[in-house]
Amino acid sequence: MRTTMKTNVMTNTDLRVSLLFQLFWVFVRIGPVTFGGGYAMIPMIEREISAKRKWLGEEEMDEILSLAGAAPGGVGVNAAAFIGYRLAGVKGAIAAIAGITIPTFIIVCLLSAVYSQLADQPKVIAAMKGIHGAVIALILVAAYRMAKNAIFDKTTAVTAIVIPVVLLVFGINPIYVIAIGLIIGFVYLPIKQLLGLQVRMEKESLNDSDEESNYPEYYI
Repeated sequence: MRTTMKTNVMTNTDLRVSLLFQLFWVFVRIGPVTFGGGYAMIPMIEREISAKRKWLGEEEMDEILSLAGAAPGGVGVNAAAFIGYRLAGVKGAIAAIAGITIPTFIIVCLLSAVYSQLADQPKVIAAMKGIHGAVIALILVAAYRMAKNAIFDKTTAVTAIVIPVVLLVFGINPIYVIAIGLIIGFVYLPIKQLLGLQVRMEKESLNDSDEESNYPEYYI
């Protein structure tokens, strides 16, 4: 019996170590190949964590990404920390953060040294303009993916339309906008319940096969 218990403990330890390594490796792959910062990383994070490995459901991923965007700091690093902690506690958060930051830090240091010498070269300038366009596309894809699940009724649709206008026109600090969103969420639910209206807190789930078809890279 002691031998069986010892074997089970070793198996659980091996599984935890394996998960930590997988978390580290996933984010090592994401960080260096995702230009444009945190929001550009979101489509790849969703593909790797939710669509490909099925570690977290789509709804939980949406909540984590919302928290990552609302919390101070970079969205990519925040998302890595939340996902790592959700899957493997503090050690998982450390593994995910290390994976997403270490290779990127090394690459940025190398690029900084090279870019300072080549910044005025026409080919380098052209490459930077191409990267800018690709980053905009990645951010738009991330926004689209989040909007598909976050906008599911008139209230969320109106909120999603009005808040960007408020940010652009009035230049309000984003932290106040986040607070306004919290208030809207807290107020709108009891009002709908009071009026006897149907209350929905999330979008209806889609078939897994439909979700996978949204990720062409899933089959690579």
